[in-house]
Parts: sequence; C-alpha cells; structure tokens
Amino acid sequence: MSNNQLRIEQYDTVLYNSNLNPMGVPESVKKAYKDYADAVIRYPDDYYPALKKSIASYAGCKDNQLVLGSGSSDLLRTFIGLLAPKKAMVLVPSFTEYEKVLSMFGCDIEYYELDESKDFQFDIADFVAHLDSSLDLIILGNPNNPTSQIISRDDMETMAEVCKELDTFLLIDEMYIEFVDKYQDITAVPLAESYDNIAVMRSTSKFFAVPGLRLAYGIMANDEYMKVLSITGSPNPISSITAAVCTDMLKDRKYIKESCSQIYTERNLIVSAMSTSKHVKLYKPTANFMLVKILKDDVTAGQIAEHCNLKGIVIRNCENIRGLSNKYIRFCFMKPSQNDLLVNTILEVFKD
Repeated sequence: MSNNQLRIEQYDTVLYNSNLNPMGVPESVKKAYKDYADAVIRYPDDYYPALKKSIASYAGCKDNQLVLGSGSSDLLRTFIGLLAPKKAMVLVPSFTEYEKVLSMFGCDIEYYELDESKDFQFDIADFVAHLDSSLDLIILGNPNNPTSQIISRDDMETMAEVCKELDTFLLIDEMYIEFVDKYQDITAVPLAESYDNIAVMRSTSKFFAVPGLRLAYGIMANDEYMKVLSITGSPNPISSITAAVCTDMLKDRKYIKESCSQIYTERNLIVSAMSTSKHVKLYKPTANFMLVKILKDDVTAGQIAEHCNLKGIVIRNCENIRGLSNKYIRFCFMKPSQNDLLVNTILEVFKD
C-alpha cells in the first residue's frame, strides 16, 4: 500500500494552510441560504443598501465609505487599478498576492525587510526612515501573513501622517484582524475616516469560513476616489444570494463570540505545547495562524510538510515566500483534537 493510500484511508485531510475559522460555516449562513434561495432569480441591487448597512454596523464605519469586491483578490485589483501606482512598497515577508497584482499593473516594487532577529516585529521608526516621496503606495497586512504579527494603531497613525506628507497612499489589509484579541483597539478603520490617503481592506472568507461566497469590502473616506469607483467600478460585483446571506451572517453575534474564544484558547495551547521543543522557534502569533522556524540543521520545511501529509495534515511550506527559506512553516489553528495531532506530528519529526 502506498503512503498516499495510507493517508486517505486512515486520516481525513485537514487544510492547516487555508487559515479558515475551524468552527466552519455559521448556522446563520445555512439558514439564510434556505430563506433567500429565491434571490437567485433577481439581479443584484446596484447599491446593496441592506448589505452595506450590515457591513457598516459590523465594521464600525459609514455605509457610504464602503467599496465592495468579489473576494480579496478582486478588491485588491480594484484598488491597485484605481490608484495606478508607479512605485509601491511591500513588507518582506508578506502575502505574495500583493507583489503579484502590483506586477500585473506594471508597478515597480520596493521591498522593506522585516528583521528576523527582532521576530519580524514592525519597527515604525526604521520603516518611516525608508520612506520618500517616490512611493505612490504602501501595502501592509495587519496582522501580517505569514508572520502573524500586528502593527499598533498608534504606529499606523504615525505612518498615515508621514504618508500624507509624502503624498503616498496607504492600503491596509485586515483580512485576519477579527482573529486578534481585542482587535477593535488595533483596527485602522477609525483612521480611514480621518485620513483620505488610507483604505482598509477586509474579507469575510477567513473569519466566517465562507471563501465560496466571495465577499470582501474596503473602507475609504476619499470622495474623489469614491466618485471614480462609482463611475468605473462594476455595478453589481456581489451576487444577490451572497448579498442576502452575508447581510444576516455579519449579525451572527453568537458565532463571532465563540470563534474569538476558541481561537484564543487554541492559540495559547499550541504555543505552550510547541515551546517545549528546542528544535523550533515560534513567532508568537496574534492571528489564527503561526510561523515556525526549524532549528535542526538536517530537517527542512519540505520534509516536515511531507511527513504531515502522510497523516492528512496540509501545512504551508514557506520556502517560496520572499524573505523566508526552507526552514519555515506556517499553519493555522483548528479544532482541539486536530491541533493535538498537528503538534504531535510536527514534533515527532525531531525525535531521535
């Protein structure tokens, strides 16, 4: 029997590389699909009033500040197309989609390297010292993927001030912000109302575990840009059924509360369990995933990923992420029993 057959027969495949909420699809979504099934026979409303009201209440913004997109990649392309930057800066390491989309639009990219010796923590003073007026755009993930580190709101506001002086736009990707403990104190949404050179992007895919619904939203208080988008943007990027379902989903307080509680608990348990090994270095996570460095010379990320795969565990080998190497892996936090299997499977690689 091959290894692949063994894995399929004995274990369910669990995607620890997907960064989805382990609670799965909310019951409110399942119910809404039944309640709003007839929405498929209607064209979407060009203005999405009910959906925007629900998003605004959930995110803490005004409904006229919202830009809708069919998923985070679509929204990213919308903003890059709107801003048309000639030169942009991204962090290293960070989400590879940023540079991919920037390159598609012919934008020159400058890279700011996060310091591994400082655990990839963001240094606002050093970062600002690297900025100049040649930059049209800066893209930041908060929390950063794959490092799972955050930038404080104070540091983000400092950056917004500097970018304002340099005439640079600041695009903040908060795809994983809801997984952060007390994220309301971190989010840049309040800043987006005060600074017209900021946009905050969010997606429902990860926190609500609904990537198939394809809903992302941006928050921006720049009247000129909003007017351009109203003229050039797609009139109905969100399907009728997605709009109806997500309107209810964002009001599901029970799911939101239980998700935050479970991630908080599992995150702490995994960090505690893995910190006992001398063969790995953990970068203390703030989101629902963690970056790990392999310290054992004769073990690579590829070897650990292959070993995990035999037990149906799919993790992220980070060797192709700029700024990392074949010594880094990333995985998200799942259900308690699944997390126990994950930790044991990774650590057994280092047993003599």
